[in-house]
Amino acid sequence: MMGIVLACSAARCEDARAAPEILDVLRLSQQKQLDAMAPVEATNPRALKVRESFEKLVRGLDGAVLSKVELRVVRGDVVGETLQGRIVVANVALADLPEGERIFVLAHELGHVMLDHWTQMGRVYAKWVPGRVEQQHTDAIADRLGRDASALAHRQEFEADAFALNTLRALGLPDRHVVAAFMDLGWRSDTATHPGTRKRLAALRALGPDWPSMQP
Repeated sequence: MMGIVLACSAARCEDARAAPEILDVLRLSQQKQLDAMAPVEATNPRALKVRESFEKLVRGLDGAVLSKVELRVVRGDVVGETLQGRIVVANVALADLPEGERIFVLAHELGHVMLDHWTQMGRVYAKWVPGRVEQQHTDAIADRLGRDASALAHRQEFEADAFALNTLRALGLPDRHVVAAFMDLGWRSDTATHPGTRKRLAALRALGPDWPSMQP
């Protein structure tokens, strides 16, 4: 979500009557992300494998919360992402992972839904941009908003990881699938929206004494 408070054009934002609310800007930005993704045919065998794992997870979680969740299997660079608080995007390449690793990635994204992270992030943006999105105002607070949003995004990633780990354990799957998933998906450094792999594994290790050890 970083940086999208500046998504409206200067000409549009100069007119307060035409300027959108910040939550509308957030939704529009993520809709553009969705529209740019390449969907995989529903009958594709690999897509069906991803969907089967997803449906297995949904059956074991709170149906009231998940009744509006939508899965989209795509091609491209995205591994997994949750947009607009209810749309889980999963790369078709997840079908090539062992099921335990695939379930961890999908459970992580479902964790964002179950923990209502979209609403939380919206509140941060609304705190800094309480009315219309006007460029004169957003330019002045962009750095402070960015720091707050980044800090929350990192916390939400840790929470979604913990949710996914607990979900795997509830399904009787060993913790080694979590470590293997991080290894297979690649060792990563901190970004504005995600803590690095080392930090994420350290946070997960604190949740269980039998956590498997693995170095990059």
